[in-house]
Order: sequence, then C-alpha cells, then structure tokens
Amino acid sequence: MTIHYIWDATDLRRLSKYGKFIRVIDVNLLREKPEIFRESQRARGADVTLVDQILEADSSRRSSISEFENLRAEQKAFGKKVAAAKGEEKQTLLAEVKELSQRVDEAKTASEQAQEKQDDLLSRMENLIIEGIPAGGEENFKVLKIVGEPRDFAAEGFEPRDHLEIGELVDGIDMARGAKVSGSRFYFLKGYVARLEQALLTMALDQAIANGFTMMTTPTLVRPETMNGTGFNVKHDDEIYRLERDDLYLVGTSEVALAGYHADEILDLSDGPLKYLGWSSCYRREAGSAGKDTRGIIRVHQFNKAEMFIYATPEEAEGIHEQMLAWEEEMLQKCGLSYRVIDTAAGDLGSSAARKFDCEAWVPTQEDFRELTSTSNCTTFQARRLNIRERTADTVDDNGKMRKGATRMVATLNGTLATTRWLVAILETHQNPDGTVNIPEALQPYMGGLKVIPLAKK
Repeated sequence: MTIHYIWDATDLRRLSKYGKFIRVIDVNLLREKPEIFRESQRARGADVTLVDQILEADSSRRSSISEFENLRAEQKAFGKKVAAAKGEEKQTLLAEVKELSQRVDEAKTASEQAQEKQDDLLSRMENLIIEGIPAGGEENFKVLKIVGEPRDFAAEGFEPRDHLEIGELVDGIDMARGAKVSGSRFYFLKGYVARLEQALLTMALDQAIANGFTMMTTPTLVRPETMNGTGFNVKHDDEIYRLERDDLYLVGTSEVALAGYHADEILDLSDGPLKYLGWSSCYRREAGSAGKDTRGIIRVHQFNKAEMFIYATPEEAEGIHEQMLAWEEEMLQKCGLSYRVIDTAAGDLGSSAARKFDCEAWVPTQEDFRELTSTSNCTTFQARRLNIRERTADTVDDNGKMRKGATRMVATLNGTLATTRWLVAILETHQNPDGTVNIPEALQPYMGGLKVIPLAKK
C-alpha cells in the first residue's frame, strides 16, 4: 500500500486505505509535556509506556525525514552538476546519480515506515483527561449529587412490579415475539408504551429546539473512517455491528454520524457553537453482557435515542459540558424520576472523552441507580481525527497589516437527552397497585392528554 503524507505546521496527516486523512493526538503537545499524558494514561489504567514509545517513534520519524530531505537536496544539486558535465565525466556522474537515487528511495521508504509506526502508536493513545476527575475503573466514580427521594412502595402497601411485567399487563412490551423475529435482546413496543417512547423523544426534541439545537435524523450506517475518527476502534470493539460486504458499521449512537458530519471542514463559530439534536435508532452487540440484564429492555441490541452534539471552541467546552448536564437533568425532572449524577472515573470514559457525567435513575425493583444519560466533553480529540477546524479572527500587526486568522481544532461534546431505556424507570416509578401507570404531567400533552396507561383489555 502506498502511503502519502502532507506536512503542515501542526502535525502530519496520513491518507488511509479508506481515502481519508487521519489526524491523531497533538504530538507537539505530547513532545513538550509528556508527563501529563503519562498521568492521563495512569489514571485510565492504560499503558503508560505508550508515551515513551511514541516519543521514540517521533524521534526516529524526524530523523528519517531529515535524512530524506538532505538526500533530496543533494540529489537536486547533483542533478545540476550532471547537466553541466560532458563526455566521460558525465557518464561517471550518471552512474553516481543512479546510486544516489537508490539512497533517496530507501530514505523515503524509511521515513514513510517511521511515520506509519508513529501513526499506529498515536492511534492507540486515548484522549487526555481533564485534571481532577476520579482515577480508576468503573467502580471508582464520584457521586456529585442525588436528586429526589425514591418512592417508598412499602409505605404505600404494595410490592412494585418490574417494567416488563407492567409492560405485559398494559400490552406494551412483547419480548417473546421480539426474540422470535430477531433473537434475544430484541423486542416490540406496542400501544401506549410505544407512544410513551415517542412522547419522551418528542419532548426531548422540543426542549432541545428551545435551546438552539437543530434537529437531525442521521444515517445509522457509517464508513469505517467515520467510526474510527469518532474514537471507536472498528478492529477491536466487540460492541459494533459490521456489514462486511459493504464495509459499513451500524452506529451505537448518533454521535458517530454527527461527529462525521463536518469532517474535513473549517467551521464558522463566530456566532456561537453549532448544536445538533440527533434522532436515530442505535445498535449494540452487548458482547460482554452475557447473563446481565437479560429480563426486559434495560440492555438490548436496538433502541432509539435523542442525542445532543455540539461543536464549540476549546475555551467554551467545559462550560458547555455543565450546561448539557443541566439539560439532561431537566428532562429527568420532567419525568418525575429520582436520580444521581456521577463524575465518571478515567478508566470508564472510553477513548474519546476527557470527562463524562452520567445521570443514573432509581429503578425500584432493582433497588439501584441505573444509567439513563451520559454527557462527554471530547475536547479536540474527535475533531483532530476527523480534521474539523475553525478559523480564528483576523488580526492587525504592529505595522497595521491585516493577517488572516489561523485555523485550529474545535471541541466536540455529546449528551443523551432521551432513550428507550428511560421507559424502565418511568414505568416502574409511576406504577399503580393494579399495574396501570401514571403518565408524568410533562409528558401528558405528548400523549394526547392521556393521564394513565390502562391495563390491556382481555
């Protein structure tokens, strides 16, 4: 495979077999401040030695490039000497030219191989975490706050049913026929429960539009360069469905399509961030969930989701991240759910997030909090891989000369505003002793004014 390179002031971009330029993390920053990358890897529980491997590869790459450029300069100068020579001298020089040309080709190959090695190492490096987040794995999160009190069913004198039993009583969830048609972890939503899902998603849409978002229905199949650019590793991620014949991947979130939407573009953020609300079906293999959450619709292969996605300047990103969390909390409060907010530990962030907040709602029959939303600040990680930039403002130098603004990477952020899993917490939290379900007041207008989901007619 032939590899082509483009050099600029900030980094190198490699043309992949998919025909797209791939940017990786900021190697210049890593070279200047390797310790912050080591600390980030250490907090994630990732390979700390990767930093030194990259530095060694970077040194080798720069040395190889220098050797190639020196030989190319020598080749050009020698070419002029040959052009001026005559007779026997010229024949001698031509023989030397052949030897020099071979050395140039070898140096070029060496520089390309060195670049490819560095690119491979850089692609394994996860995003630099934001200072202060919890270190460790999934269990090392920090609880930031708990909102609301779980409903006391014992005080009300009845044992709560789980969401699947309720769904069957109101004829709203059919797992058996889902499995018959598509296999385990598939389902049908019916009647008022299906309508409740749509009401939830529509309420999320209305809230998003009121806060400046543009609705987007997105592709659910994407190219590998889009999936990789977002931060998912198509070669090693067992959660991703692949269509081999077409070399396309089913998305696990519309974040993927929305991140790729502006790939290889220069954005105008002078009027503020670009805000999109992605509405799509999502697909996950749940490869590591054997025996977990096998009952009901908590952990399934297909679900619907309303996903916020924002392009912003790096300086705005942390403030916007807090605002996205507030919008998620607003939705949870409209649904009358008790929940907690956690600051996710570094080892549970995924490769692209620098910080992630999760909102976990109380599920009565499990007597535990379960994740309903996540919002991630991916800083410039995704934008660097997908080559998404903004142009900074023009400036005037000391001599009064106008200088056109430079380009730089933007920040990307994402966050869940509603998803099918919310039905679990809503049905269980708002159930009545007879199995009917009170619809949260905020959702009633989206249900045609219906206040209670009734039992199915026998």
